[in-house]
Amino acid sequence: MKEKLQLYPHILPNLEDWPIYKLSLKRREFIKEINDFTLTRLEEKYQGDFEELLAKTVYQERIRIRSKPWRVDRPDEKQFWTRIHKELIETSEIDNAKDLERSQLDLLQKIIARYSDEIVGSFVPKTYLQARKILTFFFKRLLNKYARTARGWGKKEQLFHRIKIYGPIEMIRDLARRGTIVLVPTHFSNLDSLLIGYAVDAKVGLPSFSYGAGLNLYNFGPAAYFMNRLGAYRVDRRKKNPVYLETLKSMSNLSIQQGTHSLFFPGGTRSRSGMTENKLKLGLLGTAIEAQRAICQKKLDNKVFIVPLILDYHFVLEARFLIEEYLQSLGKEKYMSIRDFSKSKRKLLKFLFQYYNRSSEIVMSFGQPFDVLGNFVRADGSSVDEHDRTVDIADYFSLDGEVTQNLQRENVYTKLLSDRIVERFYKDNVVLTSHLVAFTAFQILLKDHPELDIFGVMKLPFEDFEVSMPRFRSQVIVVLRQLKKMEASGNIRLSEPLSWDLDDMIKDGIEKLGLYHDKKPLKLTKDNFVTSENFKLLFYYHNRLENYGLDKLIRRRTRLATIVS
Repeated sequence: MKEKLQLYPHILPNLEDWPIYKLSLKRREFIKEINDFTLTRLEEKYQGDFEELLAKTVYQERIRIRSKPWRVDRPDEKQFWTRIHKELIETSEIDNAKDLERSQLDLLQKIIARYSDEIVGSFVPKTYLQARKILTFFFKRLLNKYARTARGWGKKEQLFHRIKIYGPIEMIRDLARRGTIVLVPTHFSNLDSLLIGYAVDAKVGLPSFSYGAGLNLYNFGPAAYFMNRLGAYRVDRRKKNPVYLETLKSMSNLSIQQGTHSLFFPGGTRSRSGMTENKLKLGLLGTAIEAQRAICQKKLDNKVFIVPLILDYHFVLEARFLIEEYLQSLGKEKYMSIRDFSKSKRKLLKFLFQYYNRSSEIVMSFGQPFDVLGNFVRADGSSVDEHDRTVDIADYFSLDGEVTQNLQRENVYTKLLSDRIVERFYKDNVVLTSHLVAFTAFQILLKDHPELDIFGVMKLPFEDFEVSMPRFRSQVIVVLRQLKKMEASGNIRLSEPLSWDLDDMIKDGIEKLGLYHDKKPLKLTKDNFVTSENFKLLFYYHNRLENYGLDKLIRRRTRLATIVS
């Protein structure tokens, strides 16, 4: 499968025409709209009985302040919640039902207003242009060592040969002109947001997306400076109370309604196992459906398009930390805590230098776009059913010819949308050489020790795992043959190196897999055997091809093969 090599001009060259900038210009009005919308939603849900909701919110927030304080928290955080707690106690002494409800509503409004002001970011074109220059220079120096010439660091077009773009890009650009794009990527690394933002701007030519950034990232001054001005909205994952979550969802809903292209990771967090996400968070996902219904109710000329994005790396900075955390979560073994070096600025810079100077590609695979009901769409934005018949999106929200709100019905739609996204995550995934060799090698390890579970396999001595190259080649051929059949039927995508000579392909995969890690997931010995120095990392990278049924293709070592090996 060939990558789209051209660079696309911006569909809106003037930043002041970007939807995210127009929304930022009316930030105060937008926050007020969020406040009113959130309060209305909570009134509908709790029918005026806010006592338990307020008590739970105040209790959880006071616990958060004591147990998980962050430097980025507002200076008056403790004072604010102490004051709210005091006012809540005072309201409990009110006898008159109407006065009680009025006082509780007043408290609720104060909390919502504080949350919305914290969540909503802004977009400053001048800062965006500064960031674009910084990233362009950064990637010139680090992303393409071959671009350096006697005249400098080469043309801008030469910078992108390592960021591989797959998918219906022209169609996505057309849809961005016709409606609102909601980009839903897979999530493997803390570098994902940086990569997506840069590539969408520099290679695909789309306006900036509104995206959620963890509030903890604002602890780092330079990051906070840029994110505060580049359209990011703040997400505090410590806050689990219904008021905060409803405020966050209201912001997303109203932002999409107003035509701001949005991005959120539907998996919620980085994949700890290395597997492609197959269980998504439905909260923010549901806001796209609610926004589309509201657009239909208002008869606005806008439509919401969902675009999956699958990211593929040969290796991940945080892989060692992530797989340790995943194995811990299984509860089968106790592991010592491993520091997440992705949070170390020194380690991050070292990683970036090594990655972009030694690795060959990063893949961004844009999936087939569809509407919020999971119907695929044509280039003109019209939705089609499974029989390629045009359907009207408003019909899905209508009762007796009138578009109505029905949250229970929309919850069902959200689940269907989640299923469609997961389906495309797998079908539009691009297989790299490193994925292929890691999967094959770890499956051989598993099949050669059928008496052991995954934790038993992890404890095996590394010297027990030596696979002769003839055997490894034969198993790679079997897996690759199946992958090609899957690609032919539209169930996966293969990167161009998977068409190389077999030995070159295997060598490429093994080398790319071990570029950053001190203990190599796979290595080739002088005697031409495939072995490993880290089964956990091998397991992590193997998981990229999990859930495709490929494990059934790998054969256990026979007695004859053992003698030959």
